[in-house]
Amino acid sequence: MFGFLKKTGPTPASVEPSWRDRLKAGLARTRAQFTGTLKSIFSRGKVDEELLEELEALLLTSDVGMEATQHLLDDLKARAKRDRIETPEGIQEALAASMYDLLLPLEQPLNISSHRPFVIMIAGVNGAGKTTSIGKLAKHFQSQGLSVLLAAGDTFRAAAREQLQTWGERNNVTVISQQSGDPAAVIFDAISAAKARGIDIVLADTAGRLPTQLHLMEEIAKVRRVIQKADPTGPHETLLVLDANFGQNALQQVKAFDKSIGITGLVVTKLDGSAKGGVIAAIARQCPKPIRFIGVGEGIDDLRPFNASDFVDALFD
Repeated sequence: MFGFLKKTGPTPASVEPSWRDRLKAGLARTRAQFTGTLKSIFSRGKVDEELLEELEALLLTSDVGMEATQHLLDDLKARAKRDRIETPEGIQEALAASMYDLLLPLEQPLNISSHRPFVIMIAGVNGAGKTTSIGKLAKHFQSQGLSVLLAAGDTFRAAAREQLQTWGERNNVTVISQQSGDPAAVIFDAISAAKARGIDIVLADTAGRLPTQLHLMEEIAKVRRVIQKADPTGPHETLLVLDANFGQNALQQVKAFDKSIGITGLVVTKLDGSAKGGVIAAIARQCPKPIRFIGVGEGIDDLRPFNASDFVDALFD
């Protein structure tokens, strides 16, 4: 853990980068903003009021949020006093350890062993990477030897069905869809088909919604109720796809969607294009939901289970 303190040799060009290397590359923008300033802040080698004020400003501009920022500052002060930390390296390691402790409760891998078919309802605003994430999830489950069926429940966006069908063809996965109609009916048909065919996983796409569109949020709540009619135990997981570029707005999305449909897990996408990776800390403090997967690229394998240690290592250079 906290491998940023270790020096490693160059990776041969012929070797495929590891997931940790790809994660570190994906978080380069956040890390450049974060650790570049940290080194200057920590150069005095002591945790005093001036350092805490500068660190507070950095955490807030990194979208860590006020509540998580205050928690991290208080914890850093306690660690510095307890362990008599008096070096820049010691201060950075203490902050990394505090961040790790904050994020660790979110590290809860998705367990799909409880039901067959295991129905995963997937929500998110347009542009968050929801449909693409569904395609990547299909590949993830297939790599575990599981059969997958996709339900094209986003009948609101014109190209959503076609996009999902493209992912289905790429992964050789059946997509249940309709030319038009009620998204809840599409998902009901998909669950019925999965039961008849002995499918392991149903990934149910839903129309992208802004949390402020209350009548549309009610429609997605209706989808959840219809899933329960098709399978009284479902949905077995309700995932919200978040674009890391949204910063603090992502936190508001978690709260709004959770109130409407009961979010049980998160998929955080586009960390490779953002300097706002700190929002994960804000979520951990204000609306903690398990982060089931994170994405750091466009490739079909660029979606992996969240690991708090790897994330912190990638965040601190």
